[in-house]
Amino acid sequence: MSKNIFITGTGTDVGKTYVTGLILKKFKEQGRKAAYYKAAMSGNERRTDGTLIPGDALHVRNVSGIGQPLEDMCPYIYETAVSPHLAAQMEGNPVDLDCVLEHFDRLCREYEYVTAEGSGGILCPLRFDGQKIQLEDFIQARNLGCLIVADAGLGTINAAVLTAEYMKSRGIQARGIIFNHYEKGNPLHEDNRRMCESMTGLEIVACVREGDTDLDMPFDLLESLYTEGEMK
Repeated sequence: MSKNIFITGTGTDVGKTYVTGLILKKFKEQGRKAAYYKAAMSGNERRTDGTLIPGDALHVRNVSGIGQPLEDMCPYIYETAVSPHLAAQMEGNPVDLDCVLEHFDRLCREYEYVTAEGSGGILCPLRFDGQKIQLEDFIQARNLGCLIVADAGLGTINAAVLTAEYMKSRGIQARGIIFNHYEKGNPLHEDNRRMCESMTGLEIVACVREGDTDLDMPFDLLESLYTEGEMK
């Protein structure tokens, strides 16, 4: 059975996909069989034949060098650049949790490590019509630990603490925080690092600078954040 982790963010566009690509690259460099997974992906472009390109998955594959087929990475792909629940309402094909779990479980049987990325922040809904499906439903169904990606700049204390507190209230285990857009020596970024660690009780396990092509983090530490979830 694979070891897994879920990558969430303090909001949209904080760099979850960018950081996830660097994480998968580190596993690839260590010769580990690692896979990427995202339950639902919106804001995608079309190929000339009309099919949708899973943009985040393509970015992760290109950055990391993993050979995983794109079609295995995401079961629900939408064109409209809105939350998946709204994209599904506009385009059809609403998210089914059993399908999400089935695809995830298949990867868990085939790979040593599976890194699942969320859509937007931790509260982003996957479906909100006659059914309500949240990201946390997927996380809790497989008892996944989580890494929080946060922007290192202004506003991150509030965003990181609220994200961590919500996860704690829902019984979701946060394994640490990764700062993105980090500038070493920047007084604001350094203070945000101290304050986020103090106020959340979580370690900033890595800091990613603008343009980084590698994750500055010992592989043993990264690997230790992954845990065996539950597969039914």
